[in-house]
Amino acid sequence: MTAPLPNNLNSADALVLYGESFSSRLLLGTSRYPSPQVLEDAVRASHPAMITVSLRRQGTSTTDAHSGFWDLLKKMAVPVLPNTAGCHSPQEVIATAQMAREVFETDWIKLELIGDDYTLQPDTLRLVESAQTLIKDGFKVLPYCTEDLIVCQRLVDAGCQAIMPWAAPIGTGQGPLNPYAMKLLRDRIQVPLIVDAGLGLPSHACTVMEWGFDAVLLNTAVALSNDPIAMAEAFSTAVTAGRTAYLSGAMKPQESAQASTPLVGTPFWHQA
Repeated sequence: MTAPLPNNLNSADALVLYGESFSSRLLLGTSRYPSPQVLEDAVRASHPAMITVSLRRQGTSTTDAHSGFWDLLKKMAVPVLPNTAGCHSPQEVIATAQMAREVFETDWIKLELIGDDYTLQPDTLRLVESAQTLIKDGFKVLPYCTEDLIVCQRLVDAGCQAIMPWAAPIGTGQGPLNPYAMKLLRDRIQVPLIVDAGLGLPSHACTVMEWGFDAVLLNTAVALSNDPIAMAEAFSTAVTAGRTAYLSGAMKPQESAQASTPLVGTPFWHQA
């Protein structure tokens, strides 16, 4: 039911995940919007690479009250990234992923394995095991994890070609709480890194993109804003600005002031 993954062959800086090229570096969630129309308009305004959908929350029937949601997904024609939200065991994860593949006709899966219901922190002890199983089953796995360097490296070793570390706990909107760990992660992990969870402001998205992260995934910050459509567009612009700044190369911080005004035309006694 998903549209073909978008290939932007004219872009020299496309986001590449599992060999597929995307013209956008923003991914957008689909829950908690005031109405389906607002969701659709927010997607139109931000042009995300993919939109995430939780199979467990939305149900699978095409004849019940959720049928309108499925119709909306088809109408928007944006690639769907199913997730395993709400799963607390590897068994739940595998079953949900397999069901999602059948329902959405895609091998893409956002792997969520929750270890704590209060913070929604991932179960990092069993996350790698789950990723390995899904990859062996042919899935293109995008695992949601913390900013822990060792966990992320183990996920890469397991075959994940992209990682989704959080900036802060889901839905908090606090922005990156551990800049040191996130910058270290970007320096050490060589696959694409998508910041997933904890961003609340477009400036947060711009900041992590300036650090060299490859994309961001948003939901609450857009859906619960006063104007989700305008906020979606603002985040899209911020992601582009951050990426452009990263590629442009920022100046090195200086310990002392450096004059930026040329002295041409200044009287010679002022130059002494």
